[in-house]
Amino acid sequence: MVMKLVFLKQLFSNKVLLTALLGWLIAQTLKVVFVLIKEKRFDIRRWIGSGGMPSSHASFVMSLLTALGFACGTDSPEFAIAAVLAFVVMYDATGVRRETGRQAEILNDIIENFGQDSPETVGKRLKELIGHTPVEVFVGAVLGVLIGLFMYLCV
Repeated sequence: MVMKLVFLKQLFSNKVLLTALLGWLIAQTLKVVFVLIKEKRFDIRRWIGSGGMPSSHASFVMSLLTALGFACGTDSPEFAIAAVLAFVVMYDATGVRRETGRQAEILNDIIENFGQDSPETVGKRLKELIGHTPVEVFVGAVLGVLIGLFMYLCV
């Protein structure tokens, strides 16, 4: 029991982890707010969904990267690993995942127009909002850096 409490205390006092989680949380919350402002509807699914403005993936990894820069130094192996991870995640968000979303849009149109009689496709749609535009990734990355700076310079 004591070991569990020590583990939880260490987990919740890990500033690097908390900074990264805050980067994700703020970006996801902003997605809900932006949908509310733009589309005048409250969509709680945006809080856990992928895609959209800003990229929570980019915010997540860039807040992690910034926090590790402060905690371990920008010359540390941890920072190098996080930098590589961040760029892979952001490249993937604008590349593979974005193209997957585009393909889903096309396939959904095909199903809608030509596959209505097929029992395998009735009522089923592929998820289209998967990846990000470069602007969404850039905004998420800047948000992540700002969160990391805030956590290490102001808190």
